[in-house]
Amino acid sequence: MAKDYLALEQDYVAASKALHQAGGEPMKAFRALVQATSRDGALTHAQKELIALAIAIAIRCEGCIVFHTRACVRLGVTREELLEMIGVAVEMGGGPSSVYGAQALACYDQMKAAAASGS
Repeated sequence: MAKDYLALEQDYVAASKALHQAGGEPMKAFRALVQATSRDGALTHAQKELIALAIAIAIRCEGCIVFHTRACVRLGVTREELLEMIGVAVEMGGGPSSVYGAQALACYDQMKAAAASGS
């Protein structure tokens, strides 16, 4: 049975919100860092999210894959761009990253289909 990445996203978002509410100054500082690095600069926000997703694949972090895949979908990253990035992540992370790259692709496909259907 395939993973339900939309349900996983809800779980991760809820857990993240709870941490940010209880985490005090360190979590406020982390949120500020995320916001600062997300702004367009020499790299676009979409390019930065592709980089973050490549790192998530290479270090094998399912939660990060879910969060950064959602951002990529929202920012209009194409499936072709995603597949090219996955290739780089696998190059850098080896065989185990191919497993997480497949998860990122499945996550992207689910989120993209949900967005297309208005879910």
